Amino acid sequence: MSTEEHDGFVRVRGAREHNLRDVDVDLPRDAIVAFTGVSGSGKSSLAFGTLYAEAQRRYFESVAPYARRLLHQVGAPHVQEISGLPPAVALQQRRGAASSRSTVGTITTLSNLLRILWSRAGTYPAGAEHLAAEAFSPNTAAGACPRCHGLGVVHDVAEDLLVPDTSLSIREGAIAAWPGAWQGHNLRRIVKNLGIDVDRPWRELSRKDRDWLLFTDEQPSVLIRPQDKDGGGGRDYHGTFRSARRHVRQVLSSSSSEAMRAKMAPFVRSTTCPACHGSGLRAEALAVTFAGVSIAEANALPFTELADLLRPSVTADSDDVAGRITGDLVARIEVLLGLGLGYLSLGRGSTTLSPGEAQRLRIATQLRSGLFGVVYVLDEPSAGLHPADAEPLLEVLEALKAAGNTLFVVEHDMDVVRRADWVVDIGPAAGEGGGRVLYSGPIAGLEEVAESPTSAHLFGRAEPFRHAPRTPAGWLHLGGVSRHNLQDVSLDLPLATLTAVTGVSGSGKSTLVVQVLAEVVRRHLGQPADDGEDDGEEDSDVTEPSVREVGGIDSFDRLVVVDQRPIGRTPRSNLATYTGLFDAVRRLYAATPEARARGYGAGRFSFNVAAGRCETCQGEGFVSVELVFLPSTYAPCPTCHGARYNAETLEVTHRDRTIADVLAMPVDEAATFLADVPAAARGLQALREVGLGYLRLGQPATELSGGEAQRIKLATELQRAHRGHSLYLLDEPTSGLHPQDTDLLVRQLHRLVDAGNTVVLVEHDLDTIATADWVVDLGPGGGDGGGRVVATGTPHAVARAGVGLTAAYLARRLIPSG
Repeated sequence: MSTEEHDGFVRVRGAREHNLRDVDVDLPRDAIVAFTGVSGSGKSSLAFGTLYAEAQRRYFESVAPYARRLLHQVGAPHVQEISGLPPAVALQQRRGAASSRSTVGTITTLSNLLRILWSRAGTYPAGAEHLAAEAFSPNTAAGACPRCHGLGVVHDVAEDLLVPDTSLSIREGAIAAWPGAWQGHNLRRIVKNLGIDVDRPWRELSRKDRDWLLFTDEQPSVLIRPQDKDGGGGRDYHGTFRSARRHVRQVLSSSSSEAMRAKMAPFVRSTTCPACHGSGLRAEALAVTFAGVSIAEANALPFTELADLLRPSVTADSDDVAGRITGDLVARIEVLLGLGLGYLSLGRGSTTLSPGEAQRLRIATQLRSGLFGVVYVLDEPSAGLHPADAEPLLEVLEALKAAGNTLFVVEHDMDVVRRADWVVDIGPAAGEGGGRVLYSGPIAGLEEVAESPTSAHLFGRAEPFRHAPRTPAGWLHLGGVSRHNLQDVSLDLPLATLTAVTGVSGSGKSTLVVQVLAEVVRRHLGQPADDGEDDGEEDSDVTEPSVREVGGIDSFDRLVVVDQRPIGRTPRSNLATYTGLFDAVRRLYAATPEARARGYGAGRFSFNVAAGRCETCQGEGFVSVELVFLPSTYAPCPTCHGARYNAETLEVTHRDRTIADVLAMPVDEAATFLADVPAAARGLQALREVGLGYLRLGQPATELSGGEAQRIKLATELQRAHRGHSLYLLDEPTSGLHPQDTDLLVRQLHRLVDAGNTVVLVEHDLDTIATADWVVDLGPGGGDGGGRVVATGTPHAVARAGVGLTAAYLARRLIPSG
């Protein structure tokens, strides 16, 4: 690699990462450079796979071998030469850390400052010992509440769960959590011999007896004689009592029967820890206050209120510890306020953050880091943002540039691209049809590039999707909705139409659509509640949504929630297996003359089955390589070279291609190869229709973005032929999509409506909102400043009414100026 002095440019020569075709490009430093192109064109391969990877590689070479073990490494990129490349920091789109202990405070490191403030400048009760900063953290032994171990939540039984019908007697089965058959008879006999009436209705028993039966840890042994048994007979024996709580806990902790544990689970409820009231902290830490509040109360305040609480203590006096710490805290919080995150609190769990919120928190942290001369590589920083939130984000990016840094931004939002100093457009298509630099230079010059889809959308040449106005087939009514910041909200949604639910970040859109509306319809259809386990997301609010009245729900016979959770957690789950395409492909290979002659069934062609897979890598396609002084790394399997199958399985071909070759095909190529296999062709066509023709059939689930996972789910739905009236709920389906891909997706959503279904989507993209039949705008702000219906109506009606933040931006799209 060249070490020549840079001339104001980063120069890339011969980049061949993924689908890049020997790319040469020059990128200005101390500028905002936007990387554009359709999904799969090669933008991220150039920005992250090449530029960031090379910056990291150079950094790792300067680090001692022992220290490298502690660092997450990226592979060396396929590139001939890069010159003038400074150190790089990557700020990628990813969900918050999957730990219940990770919070907004830990992501931003603001919690550390807050703990130091309470430790050094807090007001302690008379006679209390001084506490170190770690005593104010629920994640340390010194600070964690002994009851809930710092989690703020305890899991325990409750009387209303254990005894659902208080009119029943113990003999009639009032204690539903107790075992049946002989064990149940035994407990009843013991209770009777202890002097408690087993034939009296539960609600008439004394509070003392009821609490003892349900919650005691005592296990008295009672003599049971033949006359105590129903029907008599047998011999004397000693029976041991076990309370309902003890029984439930014992089954859940030690039973090997999944069915038994599942039977006990409904008797347990997650509740706020009564000892620490959900803070996770010991009583000693909670007794210390600053500005009149405990650290737990400060953690629960929205940033807007926390800044107001701390401002009076700010001082320029260098000897005033409290003044200096509060000054630093307020300065950092004001950056977050500028990014539209004033509704978040320090205690908010990271798993409840959207990827866009998490990325903005990391950007704000970088702004205060004081670094200069750095390349920041950002992955769609505007994704998931309302246009009103995107403007302050751009100001922060400008501030990072003004501090002497370079910003390489992978971006799809044309309004953000217009604000860049330089644009690098990759394409023209995805996968094999992309990988070329169509243009690199100032924005204005891109207008002349006719083959660029970005140019067509940036300069208004693209034809927007239009459809005839639809008449609702009826209305779905929700009245008195309360959850999170939604307080007593009522609204009506038109049926057999497409509705866009809009509003700034934190206004309550996802709560209304993906939580409340989904839960109401699930309950109506008798479906189990969604536990969100696919991606480990947690919701600190364990309460169910409250809805006072529901109408028009009978028109739905099916609910489909298409979210951005991963389609699988391991590389064994992939595009082909998730969509069911792989079943058709395996049957195809099992039907070949060679497979029939050898007696190979469809199972032989699964890389998860011992008979067909490569035994060296167990069908993974790669093996772990142990290095003496470095962390273990992964390399292609030396036996199958990544094919996943053993040599005998790969001897079976269809049109001269092995099954491993088919898994390596992009969807576009596979659609031609499998055109005469109806079960596969239908699914492949659906994937192409949502713009995923560039993905490989064997693409591991772990390599897919949230947007790609969501479109795969939608394509899986589109290939199914359904009758009846389904409700489709989508959470920001266009997030992370190029306008051309968005157009493809929107057409498919309107196809679902044309078939008689109802589609409701949470959306920020103005072009998509403009195609909707109906708009519900929430706000006016985020957090406590939101949660209300600000405007409803057709897109034109909302734009013309001018009420709420969305209306002004929608008017620019829909209403001609002048």
